[in-house]
Amino acid sequence: MIGSAQCSREISQLAEQVGEGIARRGAILICGGLGGVMEAACKGAKRAGGMTVGILPGTRPEDANPYIDIPVTTGLGLARNLLVVRSSQALIAIEGRYGTLSEIAFALQLGVPVIGLRTTYTDRQMRRADDAEGALHEAFAALAEVHHEAPARGRATTGPTKKGRAYADR
Repeated sequence: MIGSAQCSREISQLAEQVGEGIARRGAILICGGLGGVMEAACKGAKRAGGMTVGILPGTRPEDANPYIDIPVTTGLGLARNLLVVRSSQALIAIEGRYGTLSEIAFALQLGVPVIGLRTTYTDRQMRRADDAEGALHEAFAALAEVHHEAPARGRATTGPTKKGRAYADR
């Protein structure tokens, strides 16, 4: 889940819907751990009983938004965007600015599926969605494709753990 650290009420509600949908599907929400789209998505995930991980740019766990279960401090500043991408099996990008653009670029270069939802950035490799449910459908369809192709291509695989959470073999 990627997007701006500041967003409108409308975008916040959209991010909450996406976060809730991620949790309802039994996946762990990974984000940059701060405010805006990230906080709203985490709020939605927590409302649905999900798990959230925030990969923070700084060194203080208390900088994480209040809906982060596992704050990962990096001290890397914007370079942490690469860690967000490498820790994710698919990315839903909602709106966003330059930080989101860098995450989209990393993801496309590394073969991580990207679903654009109300983002102005486009690329032929990106999937597009018009609403939260469409973005979730595209993200989980991409995961199924990656899982199906993984053994032959050595890409990330997904599957349930004993608790029904998704995990990655890299």
